[in-house]
Amino acid sequence: MAGSIGEVGYRAGLAAFAAAVAYDVVQIAQVAGLLRFPLDEILIYGTALCIVVPFVLEMVALQHVVPHDKRFWTHAALAFTIAYAVFVTANYVVQLSTVIPAKLAGTLDAVRVLDQTPHSLFWDFDAIGYISMGLVSLLAVPAFENAGFERWVRVSLIANALVTPLISVVYFYPTYSTTLLFLGFPWAITAPWFMLMVALAMRRRGMAAR
Repeated sequence: MAGSIGEVGYRAGLAAFAAAVAYDVVQIAQVAGLLRFPLDEILIYGTALCIVVPFVLEMVALQHVVPHDKRFWTHAALAFTIAYAVFVTANYVVQLSTVIPAKLAGTLDAVRVLDQTPHSLFWDFDAIGYISMGLVSLLAVPAFENAGFERWVRVSLIANALVTPLISVVYFYPTYSTTLLFLGFPWAITAPWFMLMVALAMRRRGMAAR
């Protein structure tokens, strides 16, 4: 059973990694001026939304493949995974299904409160989501051994956790700018990295359990 769950976690982690990389590419293309509305917003929110389900499945699988004495930490990580999933899904679904169509129809004023702009309601939803993801990576660290390949898994998790304060500054600094956005750029590396490393660790554990 642990082997099959590990394989599910591995595949889900690969999917989360791929979606995170796709999001990074779209974000860079938008900042570089290569994408325009509405395609930029559709791709940004769409790729970010694609991270959610596989990432949740990856963390659920992790909960089931670690030893019992480590499950407090994976359970805590899973709780914040759910917080991440709820907040960002609410945001991205609203942007894709309500806000972008309203912008295209010229009726944004009717739903302006839902638009994700700096320091708006859904901007804060997004912030809570990614701060929660940072806590996920921090809480998952004790689930892995500090030796061999799993030491590198721990490094990837700690790296993403350390980026979380930078993400918080980007979201909550009083004045937002594109320059400020670059402060959070390390997330574009650490987030897909830890998703991939956790996936690889689960595959190793799953193969060992067979």
